[in-house]
Amino acid sequence: MNSSLLPQMSFPEDLKKLNKHELENLCAEIRKVLIDTVSGNGGHLASNLGTVELTAAIHRVFNSPYDKIIWDVGHQAYTHKILTGRYKQFHTIRKEGGLSGFTRPSESVHDAFISGHASNSVSAACGFAEAMRIDGNDSNYAVAVIGDGAMTGGMVYEGLNNASKGLNLIVILNHNDRSISKNVGALSKHLSKIRAREGYVRAKMALERLLSKVPLIGMPAVLTLKFFKDKFKSLLYHNMFDNFGFVYLGPVDGHDTAELEKVLNTAKAYKCPVFVHVNTVKGKGYRLAEESPGKYHGVPQFDAELGVGESSCADGFSGVFGQELLRLAELDKNICAVTAAMQYSVGLSEFAARYKERFFDVGIAEQHAVTFCAGLASMGKLPVFAVYSSFLQRSYDQIIHDAAICGTHIVLCIDRAGTVGEDGETHHGLFDVSMLSSIPGITLYSPSCYEELRLCLNAALYEDSGVAAVRYPRGKCENTEYEVNTGFLLKKGLPGKTLIITYGRIYAGALKAFEILNGSGNSADLLKLTRILPLNEEIADIAMRYKNIYFFEEGSGIAALLAEKLLIRGSSAVMHIRNIYEFVKQADTDSILRNFGLDCESIVKTVNEYENRP
Repeated sequence: MNSSLLPQMSFPEDLKKLNKHELENLCAEIRKVLIDTVSGNGGHLASNLGTVELTAAIHRVFNSPYDKIIWDVGHQAYTHKILTGRYKQFHTIRKEGGLSGFTRPSESVHDAFISGHASNSVSAACGFAEAMRIDGNDSNYAVAVIGDGAMTGGMVYEGLNNASKGLNLIVILNHNDRSISKNVGALSKHLSKIRAREGYVRAKMALERLLSKVPLIGMPAVLTLKFFKDKFKSLLYHNMFDNFGFVYLGPVDGHDTAELEKVLNTAKAYKCPVFVHVNTVKGKGYRLAEESPGKYHGVPQFDAELGVGESSCADGFSGVFGQELLRLAELDKNICAVTAAMQYSVGLSEFAARYKERFFDVGIAEQHAVTFCAGLASMGKLPVFAVYSSFLQRSYDQIIHDAAICGTHIVLCIDRAGTVGEDGETHHGLFDVSMLSSIPGITLYSPSCYEELRLCLNAALYEDSGVAAVRYPRGKCENTEYEVNTGFLLKKGLPGKTLIITYGRIYAGALKAFEILNGSGNSADLLKLTRILPLNEEIADIAMRYKNIYFFEEGSGIAALLAEKLLIRGSSAVMHIRNIYEFVKQADTDSILRNFGLDCESIVKTVNEYENRP
């Protein structure tokens, strides 16, 4: 390879000046930067390795930021960041104060739209394209880059269905047969059939090039071939995107920049909605990621030479949930497990292998998942939907309308509840409590350790009716020897009128703070909540005995409910609330908890400051 190109160039302007050889070198250089940086910082690796050439081609053909490039999910936009002036900052990606792991308009004018959740790019691109049409702008384009995993989400089809004929709208399908888990469903099969056409397309283009060079008859022959090819294609290869009114182009090799640039320039020339089908290899250029793309989708820090070690899911909250559900499913044939393209991440891989007939991966379709569970429950099954907290947000209407109103018994197991660290504001699980607390009839547990998680899952399945949910954090539990329950626990300290209340993961820090405070002579009792919805009236009875109440909450919602109950009862207590009610940028979890006053030291400091005031 020649001397490094990345530090010398001004992107994206200089990208268009490169010849084929230089472009190949640049792509190889970017892959090395991706591997080196992600192995050091953690992040999304396989998906980004698969889109290097595609991203380079997009930026050579289109003119960002005037052309709007919308990345679906955005976890595959690392190369986009490098090629839009952020190479020197790329080493800070996913770090506190550094670059986001997803696209953020506040970070760069080249990030046209916020990303983090799947299946919304086509709708956003429609909005950009319509605005261009209204402004009379016929020279720029809205480009949505979407993976085939995100194509399993229903919102994509709402966007496709509403794309007007005259829009400068281009949808690029990055097809690698995967989201995180292997893609599932009828759409995946349909796309795979189309994907197999790549050999036909390459042969056709090679024949066109050959015929065009033949004197006199060359160009007429090409035009005749094109006419019959189009007729043949419409009969043999008609696909769903034609039915949506899109011009369909492809499939094309997503690692051949020359072919990519040719098809993208063709798409631009149509001046109407175009669907470009691109085949890529997830993990391209890094053998370990190519062999295990799911394992290298989202990775922690690792040694690039040795590769990623075995997943720690098995001994974290996700793994404990998966093993307990597996145990219960062996005893109860009515238990069904549902996931939205997250089989491995939420701990259901062993369930899927052992109970195939009762395991359902619905793809990136959380709305469908909840209503599907309601249908299962209506037939006497016990459905358990395991889902990340931030993705559960997408199914709010279905929880209300399709389950809660009728009191249908479904169980939501809410993974990644609370802060999740470096994935940032689109992935923190900070809103499930406030969201679910607004729905009548919800039962919600927030266990603080593994054994409590097991108890709460059993209670949600067999003791509760209607919608029952169990929320638990990402990662491991340091302390497994808590006094456990499914209701609440009051620990008495020195005699006094001070009460600390909390639940979930931050109980660990609150318990240490309780011991420190009482050990230093400052009286404080500690109330741990396990079932946080509905809020037990006995909790309000207990709180009425205290003068100062300190409520620490990783998220928001329960402190407000308790404050309302105390106000109605005429309590004169002063309630001090420390919670998280904002969009939180990426940082490690310990730093976030410390910044919001939710770690042990902060709890001690908060109580001492108020208790020791004159």
